[in-house]
Amino acid sequence: MKQYKRLNKQRERRQYRVRNRVKRHSVRPRLCIVRSNKHIYAQVIDDAAGSTLAAASTCDKELRGSLPFGGNKAAAAAVGKMLAERALERGVTAVAFDRREYKYHGRVAALADAARAAGIQF
Repeated sequence: MKQYKRLNKQRERRQYRVRNRVKRHSVRPRLCIVRSNKHIYAQVIDDAAGSTLAAASTCDKELRGSLPFGGNKAAAAAVGKMLAERALERGVTAVAFDRREYKYHGRVAALADAARAAGIQF
């Protein structure tokens, strides 16, 4: 049990460190990712106004029917592409990438690469 508590504390410290670095050094909106075993969620947040500018997830109606499973790299790439399209419609071209406590590989990297390919800069 002590090991799980230690790992959770490490994860919380990593999340706090990454988010503060992103907020402190950027005036851009923040692209925040939340990952679960079945789904991936992403949103572009304007911290100054406290509002969400664009959001996409594997739970959206447009993606739910076309994806067989929402917890893989293909689904993450589809979410990244959809989020970039929605953000560009709102006039957001550059964001700061907030990966939270997740390492930059796998689904997180696939979402980021798809968003970059669709026209978002970070």
